[in-house]
Amino acid sequence: MDVYEAVTSRRAVRGFTDRPVPRRVLERVLSAAAWAPSGSNLQPWRSYVVTGGPLAELKKRAGERVASCDSWDEREYEMYPPALKSPYHERRSAFGHERYSALGIEREDWEARQRAAAANWDCFGAPAALFCYIDRDMGRPQWSDVGMYLQTVMLLRAEGLHSCPQMAWSVYRRTVAEILSPPDELILFCGMSIGFEDHTVGYVRTGRAPLDRTVTFVEG
Repeated sequence: MDVYEAVTSRRAVRGFTDRPVPRRVLERVLSAAAWAPSGSNLQPWRSYVVTGGPLAELKKRAGERVASCDSWDEREYEMYPPALKSPYHERRSAFGHERYSALGIEREDWEARQRAAAANWDCFGAPAALFCYIDRDMGRPQWSDVGMYLQTVMLLRAEGLHSCPQMAWSVYRRTVAEILSPPDELILFCGMSIGFEDHTVGYVRTGRAPLDRTVTFVEG
């Protein structure tokens, strides 16, 4: 698989089989991802990889919170601006429409949407999950570095793995912390489900803006 195929085949998969991911494969992927760029080589990411019993317990506890309608943990960072302007608002709306349409869920069916969202905290059935933290003293450039690291993890498709990055875990960060016991100076940025795709789960591939909407060539 060349780099172009890895980039274009990567997507947020929301249906995994229970086939285990060998630790040696995860170590190979994460060892390679460690070469992601970061300003002055700070490497500001701190990742926890969870499988087996600890992941099952985390899913159980998160599921219990969902079932009891427990309120979300206070966010430690803002996921989206309070008011998304154009064209970002339209892109987010289009994504939501495509996502729920693929599941046969109508816009007005709030309960079905909630059930679909709850699958986040089961890692969509994935047998492995990565939780990525960053030191709360870090600034915006270091958050950008973390994004490049996570993208590198997701592009290591040669192992046949798929993934789904999930900022949704940030609202159950206390439950995650019960399992992982991270130092107080770390903020949970996101989780990431990792595993082998369940091809029986339907999906619609979200599109991308035309190149001339996001790129300007300045030529001599």
